[in-house]
Amino acid sequence: MADFSNKVVYQIYPKSFQDSNGDGFGDLRGVISKLDYLKTLGIDYIWITPVFPSPQRDNGYDVADYCAIDPRFGTMEDMEELIRKAGEREIGVMLDMVFNHTSTSHEWFQRALAGEEKYQNYYIFKDGTPDRRPTNWESKFGGPAWEYVPELKKWYLHLFDVTQADLNWDNKEVREELKKVVRFWKEKGVKGFRFDVVNLISKPEVMEDDFEGDGRRFYSDGPHIHEYLKELAGDTGITDMVTVGEMSSTTLENCIRYSNPDEKEMSMCFNFHHLKVDYRDGDKWKLMEPDRAALKELFEKWQCGMQEGGGWNALFWCNHDQPRIVSRMGDENRYWKQSAKMLAAMIHLMRGTPYIYQGEEIGMTNPHFDDISKYRDVESRNYYRILLERGETKAEALRILSARSRDNSRTPMQWNSSRYAGFSEVEPWIDTADNYEKINAAEQINDPDSIFSFYRELIRLRREKEVISRGNIEFLETGTADVFAYKRTHGNTELLALHNLTETEKEIQTEEELETFRKILGNYEESIINKTKIRLKPYETIALEK
Repeated sequence: MADFSNKVVYQIYPKSFQDSNGDGFGDLRGVISKLDYLKTLGIDYIWITPVFPSPQRDNGYDVADYCAIDPRFGTMEDMEELIRKAGEREIGVMLDMVFNHTSTSHEWFQRALAGEEKYQNYYIFKDGTPDRRPTNWESKFGGPAWEYVPELKKWYLHLFDVTQADLNWDNKEVREELKKVVRFWKEKGVKGFRFDVVNLISKPEVMEDDFEGDGRRFYSDGPHIHEYLKELAGDTGITDMVTVGEMSSTTLENCIRYSNPDEKEMSMCFNFHHLKVDYRDGDKWKLMEPDRAALKELFEKWQCGMQEGGGWNALFWCNHDQPRIVSRMGDENRYWKQSAKMLAAMIHLMRGTPYIYQGEEIGMTNPHFDDISKYRDVESRNYYRILLERGETKAEALRILSARSRDNSRTPMQWNSSRYAGFSEVEPWIDTADNYEKINAAEQINDPDSIFSFYRELIRLRREKEVISRGNIEFLETGTADVFAYKRTHGNTELLALHNLTETEKEIQTEEELETFRKILGNYEESIINKTKIRLKPYETIALEK
């Protein structure tokens, strides 16, 4: 499999990236109009979240046709132009394949509802009566994971929204249909794929109630998952293309197999364990301060474990499902710029392929919506109701959504200080954050001290320094969970990276003779280094090389 160690991927959520036709809804021509901006940033690939026909119940992750473009985003000709013009700028296009489920509006599901047995076998239907669900599994969006169809006297499985019916990957016909989809887009010139919740596709042969959790332990990393991924990659010829699997509630052992080149399944994996360190009692909807000790332990486990097993990480803080990291683990106010840069360096200097989510490179924050009417996300609306049913006040429920909602990352990209942040000339489909006059791309693109420029430098360093792209990683003891430190080594080159995760100064004793190193990156002009000690300013990040 190909090597993507010195590459950087930029994720685009088209609906919120750039509106080109004045309907308040981002589109493919909007993406085309910003290719020069992306070239300036220096990224190698753009991953575009789904732009296929969809009822948009889950913002496009409810696909009704895998081989067409939703008119809201443009036309197939627009997509072909985007692929071509990105290629002219040496940027590859990656598409998002949602192969665990389809929309219930998909022709396959509609034919299943019409009674066609062939298409009922494309999904997971179970005979039954309306008073007894096949299992007690819960949907990841809240409520039961099964829906009854009275006309068929059958239940169908939906691990996500009720309009997202799970596909039956044990049916070879389904696997062949999905291979056709991959081949279709390969022929269009797509250079890679991101596979949505792909480790959930293999369900257990016998489905049973879960009296310990919500059912995920039975279907995550299922019995035939590795077999099916090898078949998909091999039969479609994508083993040398960049492929990343979103792995939900996965294990290190499985991710090593998913991403080890010898297995020929995926180039790399997303896992989300490090983004649950602020879930109180493991519950996304219960807030607490991030557990930095747990964060350090998780990164060390996954970085070193993947290294030892020959696996490869996709490195990220943000995506279309996660809150903005500077709001979550940084400082939106006094140390906004410093903390955004520190969090960027902490990820980009580790072992793996970094992903930047649109707006992350300019330090965009959560919007802090103050009314449920401003939210568009189906999960957020469901959980607002669930939180009220649990006894939370409206104010507390909104406080939780303000920290956790997926809409935190879906507000319009902040291009400039004009009305609607330069995203559109009309009111957008979702409100902008109210700080776009201060935080926008136009303010930063020509500022050498900006967050944008810092990201450019991180991308340049990864491309030029093999110690970053290919080096081994070893985590260093700092005596405090507030400072995250590691060493990268490649041949005779060493790189030390230290990151202060707090607003207070921290002094760190090292075993290294720091005078033998030179500073190659930092978010403060001057750093306080004395032999084997270093004093880190609030949210300071520093990289030293010898």
